[in-house]
Amino acid sequence: MAHSIVAAVERIKADVAHWLTPASIHDLCRALKHRWRERVLNPATTVHLFLLQILHGNTACNHVPRLGGVDCSGEAYCQARGGLPLALFECLVLLIRDRLPQAAADALWRGHRTFLVDGSSTSTPDTPELQEAFGQPGAQKPGCGFPVMHLLALFDATTGLLLSLVPAPLRTHDMSQVEAIHPELREGDVLVGDRGFCSFAHFALLQARNALGVFRAHQRQIIDFQPHRRQARKGEKGRPTSRWLRRLGRYDQLVEYVKPAQRPKWMTAEAYAALPETLRLRELRYTIRIPGRRSREVTLVTTLLDPIRYPAEAIAELYGQRWQIEINFRHLKQTLNMDVLRCQTLAGVQKELAMYALVYNLIRCVMLEAARAQQVDVDRISFVDAARWLAEACVGNASVLKLRVNPHRPGRCEPRVVKRRPKEYGRMNQPRAVLRQKLMEQQDAA
Repeated sequence: MAHSIVAAVERIKADVAHWLTPASIHDLCRALKHRWRERVLNPATTVHLFLLQILHGNTACNHVPRLGGVDCSGEAYCQARGGLPLALFECLVLLIRDRLPQAAADALWRGHRTFLVDGSSTSTPDTPELQEAFGQPGAQKPGCGFPVMHLLALFDATTGLLLSLVPAPLRTHDMSQVEAIHPELREGDVLVGDRGFCSFAHFALLQARNALGVFRAHQRQIIDFQPHRRQARKGEKGRPTSRWLRRLGRYDQLVEYVKPAQRPKWMTAEAYAALPETLRLRELRYTIRIPGRRSREVTLVTTLLDPIRYPAEAIAELYGQRWQIEINFRHLKQTLNMDVLRCQTLAGVQKELAMYALVYNLIRCVMLEAARAQQVDVDRISFVDAARWLAEACVGNASVLKLRVNPHRPGRCEPRVVKRRPKEYGRMNQPRAVLRQKLMEQQDAA
């Protein structure tokens, strides 16, 4: 079983497969000073079984030994998995991620690496430890809901690789965690995100790293493209707070943002004081026209100031790639079933997240290799088919790497509705113990 996993990945990238070998996993365990006894479920076998579990949609633990052909029970596998240190999984994710294919120079956007950032969430089991760590939605009564983990993810826009996945409590704003992903950026990199990331403080932090940003303008930001328009005075409402500098096009201008007097809650006073007093930024607006739907205006704020090197149309096209991060989340949460985690402890769900990141990147590696071999864009390779190929190869059926190529359907528009009706059960608005007691009282009365 272990040999087939390594052999499948080795066909894609040998130095990635090296870190999945039993010897390498055991060497990492020794480096982390983790001690174990030589039994059936040693660290390497346990990690390989965990890989199989995630590849098969995070299937039940009792099913995993059968998948891997290991003579043990599901309970024994859970105990072995729980005994492994979290640092082992984090090291595996980093080591393999850093050895996966990077975007070629000809695939860069106008000479820049581009990254996508966004937030999401995932549900966890209802245990006291996870309730305390993450909390549940406020509309749910105690005992009637599940803890929800907030996630902030960073993806490579060209390859689709997952570079960072930061967990946090449910009531966490994306901006409060964004500094955790900034170390992944180098000078000249472009970060693309929605309006939740568009703030003076974020642009200033990116500028300090010599990185660039393209974000949709926040809904509360007043933007006026009238040339030579007046800046809002102190306390005046209804006018832009930025200072107009130069017109670059009809809906394209250079402006100067002033540091707000109020500090963001997610920044310390010292860090906020170190930010510059003003920033030169670019505002632009374009219209999306889709047949059969109303036109929609999109306003962007960016640090890509040169209108010759970065035309407005090119920036609009770059921001259009932001939707790809929603597709990446769908692959994680629906295809791989990451929308509901299974572990009962905080360390357990963190290990699950690490393994999801590892498996997702291995699947992306398969897609990149298939795209190269079949000479198509990687986004047209089926993620589901790549996941199935890797899962089947793990049990000895390492067939020729020729994956399904999805048809090119630009401008495709589908309503976000569900056709199949759910079962007509009521919603739990009281704890299960209370409902069970009421049910027993009704039976006794009958």
